[in-house]
This record gives sequence, structure tokens and C-alpha cells, in this order.
Amino acid sequence: MTTAKTQAIIEAALMVAEQPLTISSLQKLFNEEEQPSTTEMKILLAAIRDRHADGGIELQEVASGYRLQAKAEFSSWLSKLWEERAPRYSRAFLETLAIIAYRQPITRAEIEQIRGVTVSSNIMKILFERDWIRVLGYRELPGKPAILGTTKTFLDHFNLKSLTDLPSLAEFKNFETQESQVQVQLAIENSDIAASDSEDIPEERDAIIEEDNKEEDDDTVLVTS
Repeated sequence: MTTAKTQAIIEAALMVAEQPLTISSLQKLFNEEEQPSTTEMKILLAAIRDRHADGGIELQEVASGYRLQAKAEFSSWLSKLWEERAPRYSRAFLETLAIIAYRQPITRAEIEQIRGVTVSSNIMKILFERDWIRVLGYRELPGKPAILGTTKTFLDHFNLKSLTDLPSLAEFKNFETQESQVQVQLAIENSDIAASDSEDIPEERDAIIEEDNKEEDDDTVLVTS
């Protein structure tokens, strides 16, 4: 098999896959005698990345592997494809997620202490349902509170290979802009995600995606002595 055909097969697999693909999973596409080595795979992936350098899509490496996606710079145009459902996550949702990402391992009570307000149960429910957070263990305290952390799915969603790739806190001020760009990229990969959200969990979606002037409606202020 020619190098060009091998590269074409890898690119086609990345295009149709519903999730990022690892080098190992890409190697399994080929018979043993045709299977590229890990070094050869990296060269082929680099060639695919270079081939799309001036185009509208790009090869992105995230925590779970490699994927082809639309470039974030085109999000303002591509977002028009989903004008009927262009929601924004509430400030409460984003703050909760940011605290978990930057301060993990952390408990729900510690999140509430940092924010000064209670964390909506709907927010936590959606974070778990989207597989953005997980329970890492339990504190040796009364009630055994769960210790929370982020997942590979969270890293994949935000184009990160590891937690060390998180933007600085100063950069994180533009979180909502970054999220809207990635949302477009993921919608292009799997356009039925948004539709299934609206059909399956409308009440949870309403709880976390709000108009700007209602961002804090699902918070209850904690009274401290």
C-alpha cells in the first residue's frame, strides 16, 4: 500500500469517527503487514496536519487522541448554521466548572465556599451527565463528601491534551468566547448532540443555559455568620 493511500485512510477515519482516535486505534485499521509503526503514524498525522494548514479544518490532538475539526477562527460564520439554538452557559455554570478545573481535587462544599453561593443541583447533574467531572474519592470528614475532578471528556471538549494546557486565569476571563468556538467545532463533528440535548433533558438545559440577565437565578446566596 502506498504512503498516500495509508494517509488517506487515516484521514477518512478521523473524519467519520464520533470521538478522537488514538494512534493505537488508527493502527488497527490496517492488516499486520501493512500496519504503520508508531513513528510512521506520527509522520502521517503531521502530514495531515500540514495539508490542512491553510484550509478550514485542522487536525487537533486532545486528551483522548486525534480528531479533525473546524478551525475556531471560523466560528462566527459557522455558528449561523445553528442560529435556532445558540445558547450560552450561565455564569454560575462556568464559574463552577472553572473552580473544579483549576482547584481540583475539590468538594462541593469547597466550591460553594469559594463562590459564596450554593451550587445548583442541576449544574452538578449536567456536569456529570456530560462526563466533564467525576468523583475521585471521598474526604475523611463527616458525611464523606465526594472529591471532584475533571475528565478526559472535559479536556477533549476544550481542545486540551492535559490539565497543564489550561489557559492562565487571566486568559480564562474569555472562557465564554472560547466555549462558543469549541461548541461550533463539536457541532460540526456531531451535529445531533445539540438536538439530543434539547429533546432528552430540556429542563436541565434551561437550568444552565440562560439569558444574560438571568445568569444567577439558580444560585442561592449563602448566609455566613
